[in-house]
Amino acid sequence: MESILLLVHRIPFPPNKGDKIVSYHLLRHLAARYRVHLGTFFDDLSDADHVCTLDQWCASRCVIQLHPRLAQLRSVTAFLTDEPLTLPYYRSAKLRQWVEATIAESNIQRAVVFSAAMAQYVERLPNLRVVLDLVDVDSAKWTQYADRRAWPFSYIYRREGEKLLAVERSAAARSAATVLITRGEADLFLRLAPECNGRVHVIESGVDTNYFAPHSDRLSPYPSNEAPIVFTGAMDYWPNIDAVSWFAREVLPRVAQQRPDARFHIVGMNPAKTVGALAADARVTVTGKVPDVRPYLQHAAAVVAPLRVARGIQNKVLEAMAMAKPVVVSSAAASGINAVRGVDFETAGDAEEFCSKLLAVMHPEVGHAMGQRARARIVADYNWTRNLSAFEKLLEPGPLSGAGRTARSLDAH
Repeated sequence: MESILLLVHRIPFPPNKGDKIVSYHLLRHLAARYRVHLGTFFDDLSDADHVCTLDQWCASRCVIQLHPRLAQLRSVTAFLTDEPLTLPYYRSAKLRQWVEATIAESNIQRAVVFSAAMAQYVERLPNLRVVLDLVDVDSAKWTQYADRRAWPFSYIYRREGEKLLAVERSAAARSAATVLITRGEADLFLRLAPECNGRVHVIESGVDTNYFAPHSDRLSPYPSNEAPIVFTGAMDYWPNIDAVSWFAREVLPRVAQQRPDARFHIVGMNPAKTVGALAADARVTVTGKVPDVRPYLQHAAAVVAPLRVARGIQNKVLEAMAMAKPVVVSSAAASGINAVRGVDFETAGDAEEFCSKLLAVMHPEVGHAMGQRARARIVADYNWTRNLSAFEKLLEPGPLSGAGRTARSLDAH
């Protein structure tokens, strides 16, 4: 098997949050076809226990502990070097040395770089065929943050968006191909980086539909007298914090007026203080980390994703749909979902519409029918093996046309 370099900004195991889910499946897919040499970071001490797990997929690895506070201090130098804060945050002389030595020793000619932050490690290696997987336009996320935060954060986030976009464009210009996870993200990137015309591709996400599947022997974690409404996600991530806070404040009281049995369950690790404080309302439960999210999804009356800031695809939505649950999402969270709104899932704008759509799908017959259609859609369109197979053509020398539905070459328009 030929060797390949894979650079990922966060350890791709366990697959317990959005980017790690994608990078985990990418690692496994590449490992079935190449000898994978993985360079990555971990910033959570609990992830250190999983480093050796990577050996089943990797020919070699360089896993570096990243200390968040030190990395944040290192990021401040970006104001002096005119860089985005993201680059020095993920900068490591040890990883750079390992990359260069591994490429030389293993005669590596191909690389997949997961996120623009990791492109700094291959920018001086012109003989390497690089496929850059941006997943989504991360720079646009920072600009969205800026629009919702007060000064000085609005300035810092807007600056980060501008500087990071320059890095994304530069990295894409040096790469043989650039991958994004939805057509919307790819179209946005081409508008921002028209010089990448013809070298931007869409490779869609997937869901492990054998794992995320309803089973009759899975016990409910809820009291029998309530109608559980569920949100899942990492609860130290600001868009998730903003989403559940808005829902608990603006939507839940409206729902409870007509469904007094409604309870809002926030399921996810590392809940921020503002999230924990929501449990002061008897109608809200904050679980923290749970060993298995599937019982919470399977026995929910409905699942919500009321994110007001969102990029790319929301894995939490796909997983809930795979569990055959009716899902109501914001317009921002719906943009990347390849499914029929109002049929496979519901979308809502303001609090009043969110309440109305949610009450409708909480009706057992309506919710069951939508859930069945949702799972069928996910099984049909979100297969990891089929979708990720597009990487093989992007990694091979020669023209990149004809890569199929999940690796569409897009032109600027």
